[in-house]
Amino acid sequence: MKQPSRYIDLTTDYGFKRIFGTEVNKDLLMDFLNELFQGKKIIKDLVYNKNEHVGDTAEQGNVIFDLTCTTDDDSQFIIEVQRSKQTYFKERTIYYGSKLISDQAPQGGISGWNYAITEVYVIALMDGFHFSDTDEYLHDICLFNKKTGEIFYDKLGFIYIELLNFHKAEYALESDLDKWLYVLKNMANLKKLPAFLKKPVFQKLFKIAEYTNLSKGEKEMYDVSLKRKWDEFSALEYATEQGILQGIQQGELNGLRKSAKNMLSLGLDLEIISKAVGLPVDEIKKLGH
Repeated sequence: MKQPSRYIDLTTDYGFKRIFGTEVNKDLLMDFLNELFQGKKIIKDLVYNKNEHVGDTAEQGNVIFDLTCTTDDDSQFIIEVQRSKQTYFKERTIYYGSKLISDQAPQGGISGWNYAITEVYVIALMDGFHFSDTDEYLHDICLFNKKTGEIFYDKLGFIYIELLNFHKAEYALESDLDKWLYVLKNMANLKKLPAFLKKPVFQKLFKIAEYTNLSKGEKEMYDVSLKRKWDEFSALEYATEQGILQGIQQGELNGLRKSAKNMLSLGLDLEIISKAVGLPVDEIKKLGH
């Protein structure tokens, strides 16, 4: 396994959790989210909720943050931030957004509640796969009337960040959001804090993300997370070479199963195979018997 770079990869499970998933670093997440909302919401505080998604925690790698945000006018809304996997991608985000809404219903019954639903947003960071056929890197999705174009419901939104489509070089960065996306995509390849990132929040980010500042245990966890990402990338490369991804799009189930069996014979991790071919882990397990 090659040596880690000076700064940790923020798109690994560990890197994503270290920067965005802890109370002590919530100022980093608040800054990123405020840039992402581009003035539609101005977050002055956020709280990490204790909610767990029963049955999905292990599969997702536990990189889901359920947050209650307070805005500058003291209104509140709920956000779920996640580093999404490829398999059943849209279905996952729709499910979790819907769950955040349904969880707001009183446990004793909805009588007298009047469906006073708090706004919900799901924010998904995508790395290593495409969301659409466009070259857009930021997708802001909501429910709207297809005929009139008017927004039908403004309290449920989905923001998808497609890092593969973000190609801006340093000289082309125009906003702090551009700088955040540049850092998310390129931090592991940087040798030092770039001169254009003088904002204090970025200085703190780079200090926290320096590999040598990790404890021995943290380095071990990061190394495992990094190797997992490299294994996933290798599996996807293998899938592309074998024409597997075309098979996924065309629904060629037998071809997918055959490819999954070949990957099993190579000793690849079940979840990595699942990501590469788009089949559930349970089905892949059965192919090994």
